[in-house]
Amino acid sequence: MMASETKPRVACLIGWPAAHSRSPLIHHYWLRKLAIEGGYTIEAIPPEAFAEFVQRLSAHGFVGANVTIPHKERALALSVPDERARAVGAANTLWYDGAELRSTNTDIEGFIGNLDASANGWDNIQEALVLGAGGSSRAVVFGLIERGVKHVHLANRTMERAQALADQFGPAVRPISWDEINQVLPRAGLLVNTTSLGMKGQPALDVDVNLLSDEAIVADLVYVPLETALLKAARARGLKTADGLGMLLHQAVRGFELWFGQRPQVTPELRSLVEADLRGA
Repeated sequence: MMASETKPRVACLIGWPAAHSRSPLIHHYWLRKLAIEGGYTIEAIPPEAFAEFVQRLSAHGFVGANVTIPHKERALALSVPDERARAVGAANTLWYDGAELRSTNTDIEGFIGNLDASANGWDNIQEALVLGAGGSSRAVVFGLIERGVKHVHLANRTMERAQALADQFGPAVRPISWDEINQVLPRAGLLVNTTSLGMKGQPALDVDVNLLSDEAIVADLVYVPLETALLKAARARGLKTADGLGMLLHQAVRGFELWFGQRPQVTPELRSLVEADLRGA
């Protein structure tokens, strides 16, 4: 049975673990700003209980959900996915269309929306270099090809994973070995790190941004720390950058709109709020 429309609409984040998420902070900010009576909670659900929880999401009182590690692939299988979720192979946003539970992956529009906001005109580039071949990389590659980037060089430690993405997305994607990165950097108009390298507690990302052109753009999906070594080096050269926090904020927009009926804005005030929370962690 669907949740009553007369009650405040409530969405949630499903993960295991999930307590570290900043999603409640983001969505509660928008609910206040738009004067919407609603809520957003964290539901820590172990893998063995996930299917039952999702199949009875409405009965649990929710109009939709975000899904995070380790449940994104299962969420895809338990819902009706759109083209984006199928392309990425994972769903991070669930909502009801009538009685049907549908899913999408908003990492794509989060990445692209952040680039549009941070580096206007970026989509005039011809070649991009993407580091990593995981789920986030799939979202990035999909978004780049959709916006008309002709050549995406995909570097990964394991060539088989890079080749698998190339097989999925076609001739626009060229898998390369990690050792080939320096050869591609001089002609890459956009460099994107989708790996965990450079994240707090992880090994450093060893990439020489001095090999990039003066017009190149650098994006990093890592947002802890807020300024990674990669972004710091790029900004020291005067290059345009797009950071992981921006992507986090932009990927939340569509889910909120689907659940609560209004499209929110990513504002400097919201960014400052989340930045302060991250610094205090």
